[in-house]
Amino acid sequence: MPRFLIEVTHDSSAHACTRAVETLLRTGSHFLTHAEWGCKDNEHKAWLIMEFDCREDALAAVPPDFRKDAKVIQLNWFVLDENRRARPSMIAAHKL
Repeated sequence: MPRFLIEVTHDSSAHACTRAVETLLRTGSHFLTHAEWGCKDNEHKAWLIMEFDCREDALAAVPPDFRKDAKVIQLNWFVLDENRRARPSMIAAHKL
């Protein structure tokens, strides 16, 4: 099953941080129990890595109040042999 990194941003005010936590508590979101938060280092984002069938399902896991600004990134692994075989397509994908 594909794995996705979900990044949810909120404003840097104390009110915005409190609102983010309260929203996640109210929705029972997995973000509250599984997310990594950067607020204490002045990076007002939460990150979560989870498995979903598709990108749309990953985005749907984000509470509605934060969905429009959320970033969903499908993650992958490379191994050396795979990397050698994939190199031409990887270069093409990056438009180098």
